[in-house]
Amino acid sequence: MAAKDAAKDQAAELKKARRGMIWSLLPKIPLLFRVLFSRILGMSETARYLDLETDLTLTVLRATLSSSKPQPISKTQAMTLLDPGVKGRIWIANAVSEVPPERGIREALMDTIRSMSDSEAQAAKFKIPDIVPVEAEWTGYRAGVASDAPLPDIPEEQKYEAMMKECKNATTMLYFHGGAYYLCDPSTHRQLTKRLAKNMGGRVYSVRYRLAPQYPFPAALLDALVSYFTLLYPPPGSMHEAVSARDIVFGGDSAGGNLALALTQTLLQLRRQNVKISWFGTKRNVPLPAGITVLSPWLDITQSMPSWSTNSKWDYLPNPDNFEGREHPSDDIWPTTPPRKHLYVDDAFRLHPLVSLHLNTSWEGIPPVWISCGWEALADEDKYFVSKLRADGVPVVFEEYEAMPHVFAAVLPKVAQTERCVQGWARFITTTRKDPASITSSYTYIKAKTLEEVEGDVEKLTPFEQKDVYGLACSKVGREPPLPLVSPKL
Repeated sequence: MAAKDAAKDQAAELKKARRGMIWSLLPKIPLLFRVLFSRILGMSETARYLDLETDLTLTVLRATLSSSKPQPISKTQAMTLLDPGVKGRIWIANAVSEVPPERGIREALMDTIRSMSDSEAQAAKFKIPDIVPVEAEWTGYRAGVASDAPLPDIPEEQKYEAMMKECKNATTMLYFHGGAYYLCDPSTHRQLTKRLAKNMGGRVYSVRYRLAPQYPFPAALLDALVSYFTLLYPPPGSMHEAVSARDIVFGGDSAGGNLALALTQTLLQLRRQNVKISWFGTKRNVPLPAGITVLSPWLDITQSMPSWSTNSKWDYLPNPDNFEGREHPSDDIWPTTPPRKHLYVDDAFRLHPLVSLHLNTSWEGIPPVWISCGWEALADEDKYFVSKLRADGVPVVFEEYEAMPHVFAAVLPKVAQTERCVQGWARFITTTRKDPASITSSYTYIKAKTLEEVEGDVEKLTPFEQKDVYGLACSKVGREPPLPLVSPKL
């Protein structure tokens, strides 16, 4: 009864939020007409690349995120956590990573964070997160049902078994949703994870990691590490069997891409130190996954690179100050005690290489990487990262989509670019399982409207070098560069 009442309350809140969104569109009608007339008169630059529906959608998003009266963080966060429900051609089976009796996995992560800290971070204190049960959604494609078919009212184990019967291979994506580390949930990304599951013929383990500002760095990273070990070495009572690292690919968008790469760098550091982790009574190895896949990854937490301003007309992301919480009214969760500037991370750790991932000195030894972005605010950091991976000898498949905004495959599910993106994403994942040795570095530029694929010029991918990105990040947080870069502890 309590569960049904909670579901009714959630549905009511969702309807209320949708009504609010419709009313919020009314003041934007003149802006939409302006876009329309601009296209009719041949004065619109975006019309060369975007269809009318996409152009209007991005205009509304940009106006909503940039000009709306700032809301308390807790209210904005709560709206993105409303579950729209499950129906149609998708399997969802809820799971949880149980808490191990040992604390070895947490201590291993804390040691890694300290070993990679610069002098300021070494001197600072941060809250060490507890190990908690981490929820996740097993997601798979459900064939042969209507688009509005409800999810069967059966136990989660039976949903999982039904999903597994439709999986064509053992490929498992460990997925981390985006949302700037303080918004969204696996439920907001179901359509994207369902499409990935369908195209790769496998399944997705979509993690409900802890959100900031209530749980700042490194809580989400600990949840990610626990979730990976849960796949590899299932705790007693788990409904899944052990998944080989050869069948696991990390995935994530935006902040989720940051988390996927932070987890990868953590594993790399643990392996360099030959660490084994006590997990439910057994010392466990720390393997790397088969591949890493990230869409529009947020790598520079300081948001210091030029594309945040130069690409603003193609993107919908708000001013970087929004991510530091400066404009948000006070509520129960913000500002924090003790106070900090950034929603996600304590001030002294903004340049930590497990936070701003583009500042890592080495990625040598990680598995092949697939990365995609558009003409977005994060383009500079993403392109620099691709160049860095290539320099470190990591096979990296990079796809750039002309005129597309941040995380377009989730924001614009109906455009042809999204289908092309999902297919390329899934094709890379399949290759990591079938023929990983065949993966070589490439740069493909996908043109708008025609989807014509052009081989990109790798030499012109980025004008930035490591000292440049470090200097920009230092300047943004008010430090005097150069500071010593953190080298891996061998």
